[in-house]
Amino acid sequence: MQKEQKYYSIAIDGPAGAGKSTIAKLVAKELQFIYVDTGAMYRAIGLLAVKEGVDMKEEETLGALARKADINLKYENGRQQIYLNGENVTDDIRTEEAGKMASAVGKVKAVREKMVDLQKKIAESDHVIMDGRDIGTVVLPLADLKVYLTADARVRAERRFKELTEKGISCNIEEIEKDIVARDYQDMNREASPLKQAEDAVALDCSYMTIEEVAASIINLFRKAVS
Repeated sequence: MQKEQKYYSIAIDGPAGAGKSTIAKLVAKELQFIYVDTGAMYRAIGLLAVKEGVDMKEEETLGALARKADINLKYENGRQQIYLNGENVTDDIRTEEAGKMASAVGKVKAVREKMVDLQKKIAESDHVIMDGRDIGTVVLPLADLKVYLTADARVRAERRFKELTEKGISCNIEEIEKDIVARDYQDMNREASPLKQAEDAVALDCSYMTIEEVAASIINLFRKAVS
């Protein structure tokens, strides 16, 4: 009888701007895991809602929109691409507006159910690392390693300010910090799958750590967890 393949999984949760995606990509590359950008999936639904002219308060319509949406993650030239109904929207979903939309649609139960189902299916077929708001608590409750990654709101705002100004985008650091605090509150207090640290997650404050230091810490934690 053939032994069933064991697929490993790492769940990284935490507030907006903590560096989850950047760090998850580094860890995925080192461990040769598939990186699943769950936030991109919610951003895609938010983008679709705007294109369709759906108000963020129309939860039933948003749920129906998500159920019909065809979302695919593909790797092209070593970079994850996200396709929405056959269209590559990888760059379109990376705006500040798309980030706010992702947080808004993420509150809708039907949207989360569709996304969680997709994410679970991906984890059943490969070694994965996922980051988001409810990965360790809802999507991958049996993950081999769970990390709750956080950083001071001001530090997160400074990182985002630097990122935007380097792209030539005019922005205000006070407004960015205000938006981050508002998103934290919204994510932590929504009815469907609120952001919270899983009981068995390792808390990691990366306010004063380099990206490489955080990635190395997570890799060490994973190797200890599965040894």
